[in-house]
Amino acid sequence: MKEVYPVILTPDNEMFLVNVPDFDIMTQGTDLANALEMARDAICITAVDMQDENKTLPMPSAISSINAEGDSIVTLVDVDLDAYRRMLDNRTVKKNCTIPSWLNVKAEEAGINFSAVLREALENRLNIR
Repeated sequence: MKEVYPVILTPDNEMFLVNVPDFDIMTQGTDLANALEMARDAICITAVDMQDENKTLPMPSAISSINAEGDSIVTLVDVDLDAYRRMLDNRTVKKNCTIPSWLNVKAEEAGINFSAVLREALENRLNIR
């Protein structure tokens, strides 16, 4: 499920305070990009929790209905709750892979954990962490 919710970003010293009126939650970020990332995360975790408790999610307000004071910024944050839920899914999945026999022997002799190496390699390749 994809939605777009309005947020209010307010500069505060060297940070940005983030208000998400539709969910009545607040978070903060170190800069604009981080503030938007934190807003997306706060919305998603709150929405997933609400879904798990069988609560109805709020409908996104129109950005024109959001009032901000001073130097605050009103903007929109897109969220993909299905993708966020998949990211939270820590189930393991069995994968079959093929390597040369000589490499298998060397790795087993060294006590290599194949799953850990594959996971680390995939995270590095995908720039995850």
